[in-house]
Amino acid sequence: MSKHDHSHACTDPGHHVHDARGFVSAVEQACETRGLRLTPLRAQVLGLVAAAGKPIKAYDLLDLMKSASAGSVAPPTVYRALDFLLEQGFIHRLASINAFVSCHHPQVAHSVPFLICDNCQNAIELEDERITNLLDTQARKLGFMPRAQTLEVHGLCANCKTA
Repeated sequence: MSKHDHSHACTDPGHHVHDARGFVSAVEQACETRGLRLTPLRAQVLGLVAAAGKPIKAYDLLDLMKSASAGSVAPPTVYRALDFLLEQGFIHRLASINAFVSCHHPQVAHSVPFLICDNCQNAIELEDERITNLLDTQARKLGFMPRAQTLEVHGLCANCKTA
């Protein structure tokens, strides 16, 4: 990235799908570095979110977990796993569509704007530090101490716009 090119959008929102195992491995390394434990259940939830290739709702995740484990999975344990993954920044929750998506950079805590397609529900992670910095600066000027940012922009993706 050059010093003038602050922005990068992943043009293939499903790029992490090709390597869900690699993503889980990256998170395992991040957990090891932070002294955290990625339990088998947390790893399974993470792998399913990564493999979905687009934002996945909690109930769809529960259905996948049930069919994968050939038994019942207690929803509270799955929600606790999601909470852990969210807290550590390994996944993001898109509140406007109530769904979860894996983070493209799980090793680094960061705020990410998302472009969400209202037609196909794909979420494009827009990697632009200028947006985060601008919002952070404006908030601090007003005496507000930001803890987290999730910016969600709705519209139509390039594929749906031309279809």
